[in-house]
This record gives sequence, structure tokens and C-alpha cells, in this order.
Amino acid sequence: MPRALKHHEKKLLRKVDFHTYKSDNNHRESQIRTRYHLQDPLDYRKYNQLCGSLRQLAHKLSELDPESDPVRKKLESEVLDKLFRMGILKQSREQGAGLSRVEREVTVSAFCRRRLAVWMARSGMVENVKTVCLSLSFIYILVYFLWEER
Repeated sequence: MPRALKHHEKKLLRKVDFHTYKSDNNHRESQIRTRYHLQDPLDYRKYNQLCGSLRQLAHKLSELDPESDPVRKKLESEVLDKLFRMGILKQSREQGAGLSRVEREVTVSAFCRRRLAVWMARSGMVENVKTVCLSLSFIYILVYFLWEER
């Protein structure tokens, strides 16, 4: 059991980042985790795996012939529409998005921007993401979705 740190030792270690090591070439993970306040380290890995599988699907679809293969057209339009409706892609199929956009724009940051805390901070309801995460953990925020009939 190590001894307890003294006051001046604690003060020196406040600004040290224990998540990033020079031997890791994974500085991006710690940057995204701090920017979007991901509390669970597995969240980043799950988003990264999801991005990888979407990129892999887009690459395999791009290898198919677009003129002769009806399956490619159908799956391509479904994937692009789904990602546009989720808010991951900024353009829909009709606006000119293609499979190359999936390989470039589907990132962990795109998934993190769709989280409730980040959305509330960007819309101006609160000052920063950390405040929202703290409020959500104590359930101070009630979210009501009002669907208007059109």
C-alpha cells in the first residue's frame, strides 16, 4: 500500500494527464474523451468499432458495380439515408452524398456530437458539457419530447 500524498505532491500532480502515454499513439482518444466528457472509457471504443464497421461496409459496397448490381444501389441509399437522419452525415443522398463521405465523415466525434449533453451545450441551454453530465447524473434535467402533428 503506497503512502498518502502530501499537499505539495498533490498540487504538483493536478495537471498531469495519466490517460495519455508517449508510448501510445492514441492521443486522439483522450482528447475526444475530455472534449465530449465521455465518462466510460468503453464508450469511445464502442463508437470507434461502429465507425470502423461502417467504413468497412462502405468500402465493400464501393467495390460492387453500381450499374449492374441493384443490391448496391439499395443498400447504399439505405445506409446514407440512415446516417443522414441520425445526424452523422451532413448531406443526404439527394444533396450529393456518396460512399466516399461515409469513409471520410463517419467519426467518433460525429457520434459524440449526437449525445444529449453535447446537444444541450451547443444549443445554448447550459454553458458546458461537464455541467450537463453532472446534472444528468443527478437527474436534475427532465427531457420532454413534444411531437407536433403535421
